[in-house]
Amino acid sequence: MRDVSLWRGLLGVEKTVIERVEFDQDAELLVAHVRPTRRAGSRCGVCERRSPGYDTGQGRRRWRALDLGTVRAVLEAAAPRVACPEHGVVVAGVPWARHDAGHTYRFDETVAWLATQSSKHTVTQLMRIAWRTVGSIITRVWADVDAGCDRLEGLRRIGIDEISYKKNHKYLMVVVDHDARRLVWAAPGRNSATVREFFDLLGPDRCAQITHVSADGADFIANIVEQTCPAAVRVADPFHVVKWATEALDEVRRTAWSDARALARSEPKRSRGRPRADAPPRPGSQRATALKGARYALWKNPENLSDNQQIKLAWIAATDPKLYRAYLLKEGLRTIFAMPHHAAIEAQEKWISWARRCRIPSFVKLAKSIVKHKATILAAIEHNLSNGLIESTNTKIRLLTRVAFGFKSPDALIALALLSLGGHRPALPGRQ
Repeated sequence: MRDVSLWRGLLGVEKTVIERVEFDQDAELLVAHVRPTRRAGSRCGVCERRSPGYDTGQGRRRWRALDLGTVRAVLEAAAPRVACPEHGVVVAGVPWARHDAGHTYRFDETVAWLATQSSKHTVTQLMRIAWRTVGSIITRVWADVDAGCDRLEGLRRIGIDEISYKKNHKYLMVVVDHDARRLVWAAPGRNSATVREFFDLLGPDRCAQITHVSADGADFIANIVEQTCPAAVRVADPFHVVKWATEALDEVRRTAWSDARALARSEPKRSRGRPRADAPPRPGSQRATALKGARYALWKNPENLSDNQQIKLAWIAATDPKLYRAYLLKEGLRTIFAMPHHAAIEAQEKWISWARRCRIPSFVKLAKSIVKHKATILAAIEHNLSNGLIESTNTKIRLLTRVAFGFKSPDALIALALLSLGGHRPALPGRQ
């Protein structure tokens, strides 16, 4: 073809000599026969170091390029091997595609951009590839993006949490930057070794720059943070602390409901139909039925209760002092996080004293946890920091796990999450 620059632009290639272009009408496929320029040739496919030739390899091969309208296009070129001093005998690198990839740079970047912007069906149908191939492409693109930026630069306030991404207890540890409000790191696992992997990657100098670390109170996270960032302020997440109180309250509710059910089973059964006017009352059955729908009235914040839930709560206060006392303990702990720091210090001490004397086992146990995390709870109030950002990030990752179903490994899911939520999204080729 005379206008070689036009074909370079259409195919999205650089440092490439286009020898000829053919169109296969039967396969509806455009085949561009190409080769690297003299300067770009005879280089190691891994490190791009100029290396002596070894042999001709296994003949010519093809790379998928972006479609030209509705016509599929491929690049075809020889694939010789070179002898790299560092990596040994490898296939020579080409300037239009990554090493060991079957698609061009522009094709990979377009697929990665689409994966962060659209649905699985849209990507596979528009690009005419399998979804598993999308996972491999995303992993390759993220490796290049990650090599060109420093995700861990300037970290000061971070949040750490875990999220389940697959059945059978498959977890990811997730780290976010509170200041930049983005995802900075994720890895498979849910133990101290996984958390230590992040801080080892961060390095001692950057660990010393961390000022605040928010987490959910897990001991394996707190221990590693204390060892690697001793100067950082550790912050307990208010949501998880109130969740502990809600779980303790629900334990009391379930016990009350079980007791009512046990009493109901001891009462005489009634025959079918409407009960007689002189039928004996069944307080256990009535109480069990009433308590069955009381969960949301006890869980919700008072300002969000509906009229029926307010009536239900008033009935609990009148009929079950122990359960209502557990509700007040939960609300008392939640109220502490809305107080100024100086007032929260005294309120926390009063709440601990109250919980210790409440004679409710679940809240006596909770009081021990609050004492253990007393400093981190007050730090959350003083610095107005929580894991709200990371919980929001986890929700988005949970959505991505549905999209990423079918990927071979969690690495592709992590790459997709970092591309979507890490602030380093791939650019759509030709539209920078």
